[in-house]
Amino acid sequence: MLPSRCSRISIGLAAVALLAAACTPAEVPSTSYDDLVTLFEEWRAFEQPEFVDGVPDYSAQAMAAQHRELAGYQRRLAAIDPTGWPVAQQVDHHLVAAEMNGLDFDHRVRRPWARNPAFYTMIFAAQSDVPAHEGPVIHGWIDLWTYDYPLSQEDAAQLSERIGSIPPLLDQARRNLVDDAADLWTMAGRSMEGQVRDLEALATRVAGTSTELEAAIRGAVESTDEFHAWLESAATSKSGPSGVGKENYTWYAQNVHLVPYTWEEQVTIMRRELARAHAVLRLEENRNRRLPQLSRVGSAREYDRRFNAAVGEFVTFLEEEEIVSMRDYMDAALRARIGRFTESDGLRGFFSEVSYRDPVSMRTHGYHWIELAMMENEPHESPIRRVPSLYNIFDARSEGLATGMEEMMMHAGLFDDRPRARELIYILLAQRAARALGGLMMHANEWSMAEAVQFASEWTPRGWLPEDGNTVWGEQHLYLQQPGYGTSYIIGKIEIEQLMAERALQLGDDFTLKGFMDEFVSVGVIPVSLVRWELTGRDDVINRMAAAR
Repeated sequence: MLPSRCSRISIGLAAVALLAAACTPAEVPSTSYDDLVTLFEEWRAFEQPEFVDGVPDYSAQAMAAQHRELAGYQRRLAAIDPTGWPVAQQVDHHLVAAEMNGLDFDHRVRRPWARNPAFYTMIFAAQSDVPAHEGPVIHGWIDLWTYDYPLSQEDAAQLSERIGSIPPLLDQARRNLVDDAADLWTMAGRSMEGQVRDLEALATRVAGTSTELEAAIRGAVESTDEFHAWLESAATSKSGPSGVGKENYTWYAQNVHLVPYTWEEQVTIMRRELARAHAVLRLEENRNRRLPQLSRVGSAREYDRRFNAAVGEFVTFLEEEEIVSMRDYMDAALRARIGRFTESDGLRGFFSEVSYRDPVSMRTHGYHWIELAMMENEPHESPIRRVPSLYNIFDARSEGLATGMEEMMMHAGLFDDRPRARELIYILLAQRAARALGGLMMHANEWSMAEAVQFASEWTPRGWLPEDGNTVWGEQHLYLQQPGYGTSYIIGKIEIEQLMAERALQLGDDFTLKGFMDEFVSVGVIPVSLVRWELTGRDDVINRMAAAR
């Protein structure tokens, strides 16, 4: 049961403000790091909405009360003075502030409970490769991948209860969704279709386990189908913008994700990276013009052989070339994500088109899974960094390193004996830049979702991102829901490259790639601007963003 808050007492509206003030602990000045940890724990409990009969309350009244109370938590944080603390502890103070800014932004601007119907998706069948879910996620979400199958009776009973909350949640959603955001409404149908597929697959998987669970799944499928139909009908009347706007985008980047670039600067960076990727790809193709094209994996047997060999090659390269200190769990973390062969006469999807031609190429991006294994096996000493940051604050750091590993490992020599695989790295970069520009322009409310999809498809080489495919639509939907995620892959990569350059100049002859990577990952999956402060001692970037508030 979630902790209650005194603001949930039923009272007259005139007394709400007084009650909220009375319920907030006094903003007593402090210089104690322990007080920050205590506040963080209380903040994380407060950030969750009240659950009524297992259903999170996102009603207008509940959200208005939460926003009022948030100010008290921000005042308590401001009363804790980190001056004189070790840099690592000051970094934690900034992380807590960023999370509070994230909730404030949700209430002021994003309002997912009121304007984004996909927010009410509850079922997640597969684990994300980043520390938490990508994009906004509703409290009470159900991660099916965390259960052991066949289900125990205890787990079946718990899952029955949790899935049983979907029908009343979707009933509440009909009342909460009052904002006019046309593209978000139109795209939400895909999310609901996905929930139905996941529930039906679960029903097959647990058949015969529990009559209560089977009934709960049937009820959830029926209510999701009905909600989907309601969305399709209501979406026809929607015509409003779905983006947050340029100024809000910049504020969110600098105050929540701690990324030191404005909307305009990120557009410039993405355009430059898109042009660079296409130009270098043509140079690579010209250099390799007399070599045979890469052929796709053609059978399950070949798939298993080549993908397992790719993991071995990548892990061996990391160790022999002294890229990063290795752990026993790293090989296993990558092998667990090899997947399986799928038959296809046409395109399998963008990333499969890359992987099926050279499996090593996407093992580099799979460094994600090594990091997740590291978080599990070697949790950070800071209780604030031991858990994933809220509001996808981790995105540029997590996606930036995984994307950066592709090109960095190429330059380090990983593909020297397979020159045509280098072409794949620039195709990946072009796709990331093209889709990021789509996200930026949608948030500026200058492009519609369809225009962003068309641009990303057109500017992805070799026709591997077709305009009618699920990948391009799913990505643009995510980037519209989560400002900054589309650019995080390249922005984070660039921040890491900048930090590597600074650290090399700072250390001189003492710099080594392995030393840099070890200290970089040891800081945790937090914004690169904070990693930079901790590694170099330079807080100018953080201070510049703070001064712009």
